[in-house]
Amino acid sequence: MLVLVGTIPTPGLPLIQGRVRYNDALQIGNDLEIPGARLMHCTTAMMAAAAAVCQTLGYDTPYGVTAGCIGDGSGSRLLYKFLTEEAERLGADVLTLHYIVPQSKLIKQAVDSITAWRKRPILIGDAGGMYAVKAAGLSPLFDLFTPDPGELAFLSDADALHPAYVRHFISEVDTTDMPRLIQRAYEHGDAAKILLVKGETDYIVRQGEILTTIAEPNIAAMEAIGGTGDTITGIAAALIYGGYDMVEACQHTALINRIAGQLCDPTPATQIGEIIAHIPQALEQVLQKQAGAVHA
Repeated sequence: MLVLVGTIPTPGLPLIQGRVRYNDALQIGNDLEIPGARLMHCTTAMMAAAAAVCQTLGYDTPYGVTAGCIGDGSGSRLLYKFLTEEAERLGADVLTLHYIVPQSKLIKQAVDSITAWRKRPILIGDAGGMYAVKAAGLSPLFDLFTPDPGELAFLSDADALHPAYVRHFISEVDTTDMPRLIQRAYEHGDAAKILLVKGETDYIVRQGEILTTIAEPNIAAMEAIGGTGDTITGIAAALIYGGYDMVEACQHTALINRIAGQLCDPTPATQIGEIIAHIPQALEQVLQKQAGAVHA
């Protein structure tokens, strides 16, 4: 099972869990439905992208767990409690931790619990989940992080507990300096086994070694659209769940996300739901091209 965990900015929303489906609207179990036009750059975009991939490729439907949180930690505490006390029963093969308020004691309890499960899942972290894991010194236990350049700067700063406290402002990160930041993150033990660094150029890294970079197609407008990094996390999680090698899944993911944007022909005003709608077509293009290369 692919399990997707993260909060959404809806005040007072209780813990919601269930199968995740996406067809013009994101549905989580029987209790929450969000129209595609209202998807945001957060857990909702990640879940919708993962569901789109699973539906297109015929994988089992993902399982989502969410709660409302607007920074006060209330919904995040519900998710930490679920991960620590209840999540093992789901039998997750892949578990993705996304938007959640970093709380060191609670993330340690959750990760300690998960790593003690009879069947240890592949662990993926992004956004607040990644921040929490890094701040608690647990990064090497995770299999994949999907940081953007600013988040990579945070991972590379051994003393930073949150991206807001990174030594140099995120807005000033030199995107040509990615190799140095990648190396520093691994030197400090603050990176997962594999990184998919998402940005103008995507870097796929394993244990500090840059395996490949992807810069085309270059859709400049995507840099201004909230949620395009969240879709990368969802696509990668779904492909890994489907059995793709983790590095291969990251390579495909970078291309799929870019091509979905290209098919959408976006402007900075484009909403993330419009790009997610093109993921099935982009997915088919990338995987058909791969199949053609194999048989050539």
